[in-house]
Amino acid sequence: MLTFHSSGALATENFARELAAKLRPDDVLAFRGGLGAGKTTFVRGLAEGLGDNSEVSSPTFAIVHEYRCNPKLYHFDMYRITSLDDLYSTGFFDYLETSAILAIEWSEMIEDALPENTTFITITAGEGDQRTITIVGDERF
Repeated sequence: MLTFHSSGALATENFARELAAKLRPDDVLAFRGGLGAGKTTFVRGLAEGLGDNSEVSSPTFAIVHEYRCNPKLYHFDMYRITSLDDLYSTGFFDYLETSAILAIEWSEMIEDALPENTTFITITAGEGDQRTITIVGDERF
């Protein structure tokens, strides 16, 4: 388990940018945290750390955004997914076979469908812009 105490959005992005060096193809990152916790901010740092400096925004309505990194990064928002049929309609299971990194916001909505080796990233809001980021995964974390 790895824990980081962030003082704000820039610190969160910088931490995620550094963490990107530990990621490998086929990693699945399941984010937990309330609205405004900093999940998209974290993914912005990941994308930059993986080599994509394009604008990162929450895929709330698109469900998934693709970032052309090496490996590719697919950024999901599962907030509106309420059934297994909804999940199938996103193509989620096909993305698991792409050798990309998957970053999944609102992973709680699809908990039962996450692969066995999923890395969980929980972001908890503190006072003001402070956040506690806890990562639970394999030996890299």
